[in-house]
This record gives sequence, C-alpha cells and structure tokens, in this order.
Amino acid sequence: MYDYLIVGSGLYGATFAYMARQQGRKCLVIDRREQAGGNVACRRMEGIDVHLYGPHIFHTDNEQVWRLVTSLVTMNRFTLCTIANYRGRLYNLPFNMYTFHQMWGVVTPDEARRKIEAQRGRYAGITPRNLEEQALQMVGSDIYETLIRGYTEKQWGRPCHELPPFIIRRLPLRFTYDNNYFTDRYQGVHEVGYNILI
Repeated sequence: MYDYLIVGSGLYGATFAYMARQQGRKCLVIDRREQAGGNVACRRMEGIDVHLYGPHIFHTDNEQVWRLVTSLVTMNRFTLCTIANYRGRLYNLPFNMYTFHQMWGVVTPDEARRKIEAQRGRYAGITPRNLEEQALQMVGSDIYETLIRGYTEKQWGRPCHELPPFIIRRLPLRFTYDNNYFTDRYQGVHEVGYNILI
C-alpha cells in the first residue's frame, strides 16, 4: 500500500517522492517513458553522460534548493554561454549587447533599442497571433530572420506562422554585455548526470 502515487519521474516528481520518503511515506512513481528522469534523463554513451532531451543546466536563486541538490550529488560549476553560427558569422546568445553589436555595430543599449524599435514596424502595436508575429514584435526583422526563424522551424518542423506565440515569449532580451544564459546565483551540471540525482 502506498501513501502517494506520483505521475512523472522528472525533477518535481522525484523531489516530491524523496521528501515524502524522508517523512516516512511510501510512494509509487510512474512514468510513461522507459527511463526515470523525465526531460532531464541521461544515458551514458562511450563514457559521456548524454542528456537525452537536450542539455539541462541546473540553475536556481534559491539557496535551500541548491543545498538540497548539492547534498545529494556533486555539481560542476557551469555557465551556459551560447553562440549561433549563421552563414559563417557568429552571434552571442541569449540576445544581448554583444549580439546587437555583431548584428548592427551598435555599442550602447539606447542604440540597440532604437534599432529594434525601428524594425518592429507594424508588429509593435498588435496582439501576436503566431510565433512569427511575436518574434517580430519582440526583436524586429534582422534578428528574427537571422537567429530565430530557421532554427525554430528546424526544431519544430513547422513554419513559424503556424506555431503559437507563447513558445517564444520567454526569450531573453538583454541590454547588457553579459553572455550568461541564466542569471541565477547557483548554476551547474551534475558531475555524474541527472540519473544519479533522480
């Protein structure tokens, strides 16, 4: 007999089960996938822990969460700084002042904002109906055409005008010279992959 049935063995389900077990509760965790871990599941391949569903960097501003995780597994310090290659030109991601300088040669936040504002055009005042309109409203045409459209359509297998706008609303847009993808105080990658944590 179980006290809790937990559907999904990702970070939330595994954490709930762990905390409940600490309180003497019995848990049954089920998942539709063969392996535990949800989207953070890893597989060891040729001596390397491969994140099966794309890279997952653990990041939080919550010191209590960080202490719990690091009490269970060893974390390697890791800062995600991403670079996109578009037709032989390199651009920093997330979109920040380095990106804007690489795109247009601007050097101040005001210059970058003016450039983006000029390119937003007719999309500035509308309620976006799809990802394309949302992206054009956020960053204008140059960044959309260079760094969003091709990648997004490749990842989703559909044209941007067929995708919902919410997909891109969390896209970071920073007017600082900071290439760090996350701004959280604590960041890292597990030394032995997420499976040990789960």
